[in-house]
Amino acid sequence: MTTIAETTDTSGAPLVRAARLEALLGDPYDPANPHGLRALFAADARREVPAATEALLTEAGTGAEFVPAAHGGLLTRADHLVRALRPVFRRDLALGFGHGITSLFAVGVVWAAGSEHQRRYVAGRLLDGARATTLHHELAHANAILRHEFTARPGPGGYLLSGRKDVIINADRADLQVVYARTDPARGPRSHSVLLVDPAGHPPHRVRPLPRVDIPGMRGALFSGLEFHDCPVPADALVGQAGAGVALALRTFQVNRSLVCGAVTAATDTVLRSAVRAATEGRGGRPVARRWHKPLAGVFADLLACDSMSTVVLRALSLLPASAHVFAAAVKYVVPDLLRENLEELAPVLGAHGYDHGSPEYGALGKLARDLPVAGFGHAGRASCQAALVPQLRNLAERSWFTEPEPPADLFRKDAQLPDLDHRLLGIAGGGDFMAASLVGSAARLAAARGAGGHIAALAALAEEFVTELRTLREQCRHLPASGAALADSAVAVLSDRYCRVVGAAAVLGVWEGQDGSDPFLVNPAWVVLALSRIGGQLGIPVPELPDGCQEQVLQEVVRRYRDGRGYDLDATTTP
Repeated sequence: MTTIAETTDTSGAPLVRAARLEALLGDPYDPANPHGLRALFAADARREVPAATEALLTEAGTGAEFVPAAHGGLLTRADHLVRALRPVFRRDLALGFGHGITSLFAVGVVWAAGSEHQRRYVAGRLLDGARATTLHHELAHANAILRHEFTARPGPGGYLLSGRKDVIINADRADLQVVYARTDPARGPRSHSVLLVDPAGHPPHRVRPLPRVDIPGMRGALFSGLEFHDCPVPADALVGQAGAGVALALRTFQVNRSLVCGAVTAATDTVLRSAVRAATEGRGGRPVARRWHKPLAGVFADLLACDSMSTVVLRALSLLPASAHVFAAAVKYVVPDLLRENLEELAPVLGAHGYDHGSPEYGALGKLARDLPVAGFGHAGRASCQAALVPQLRNLAERSWFTEPEPPADLFRKDAQLPDLDHRLLGIAGGGDFMAASLVGSAARLAAARGAGGHIAALAALAEEFVTELRTLREQCRHLPASGAALADSAVAVLSDRYCRVVGAAAVLGVWEGQDGSDPFLVNPAWVVLALSRIGGQLGIPVPELPDGCQEQVLQEVVRRYRDGRGYDLDATTTP
């Protein structure tokens, strides 16, 4: 089989690579397709990995997507990566995680701080089809995936690795292990180091595989554990400097968070398609029942909003790497939460169909409802995002909001040429808040349309309400403790929640302003008005009445894309 890397140029055709994956995977709704939804759902029900589909993806060379172009792979920009792998995520989120993207989550530290030898070694292994996994350090509010950790103390020729972790993705089948190990017993920013380990080199008597763990979601991504007892690790396994583990985690987690948002947004596309099918089948061409207008149009607007947020932050990793960390945490906080609510909103539309878990047409809802919390790390994921944001809110309020210049317009332009993603340039503190500045600029440009009537006037009013909310946040965040507010304080948690939704709305406005006119629906402000009205409603800010025809225009596009085989994303990509 010809690989993806051999049939596309590395400078940029993620949609071409996505189209090739669509062709390889075949019609997801064909019950005879061994890589279709029926087969994937059946494997999930058996708590097995879809081995045939994993083999197909390996043979197709999808590992190249996680290797920088400078080392022979296809990884240039993070937004290109999500677009290229969208067909996988649409079919099975667990497949996309278990087979592929978690390898990039693991080796991101190597792209960020690895030696040239380590970078070449990892690149070669991934290009040959190897997979990598992360052995996380323990975090506050930890769940099973993030609980417990490892220690590495000096030993002959390097380190002695000890400790136990019960829940690790691909623990028993990863070819590379990236271990965040405690190397200093004292608490502090220099407590952990990162080790790049080949499990084939572990002495059998020093490592004990732990049984497979059944967790509620991601049943097709194998989770089990490992226990080390003074397992020798060579000195050259150290990635970067000793004690740099926490800083490296902060640097790479922002990439991982952003990629998760793109992946789960793509997965929700399939659920919306199921709901549209349920709402239209058997109606003989008659319009969708009125009771389903609001959930179908609203969820589509939310999906476009989530795609906007995800796309902007993924592009920011390339264009504004020193300051993308703030927005990455905000987007990761908002997007999974919006999508969880979307699944709840679509459940009544599917009705009894939603219980047909093995059906390729209707089984996606139940599966994604299980997988989504695992993909986002549940409460621990939300808490880690708040932990990244809360210490910075006072500084942003005092020094950035309403003073910082807007980001470059290329951040929002689909076809703009951006630098390649370079993990080494990613910042972990400071850098300002370019999305707050973007919101203020968008509202100022729309202000003249307040009296124009229709959708554009409603959009101008909404933009101004979000700016007003940002002003309120500025006054409140200025009074936070200078040393960093306690995350356990519920009032502080509410501030971070409101902030995340405000900058999320800014991304939606920016994407709408950045349209090039090639898609008349995206140029029309109806979807933006509906999306921002829903976010504003969650915030409790004043939201104007929807203009006449707003919801209807969005609903018409929902049905049109379904009938034309187009995705519910900003690219309106072709789907089977």
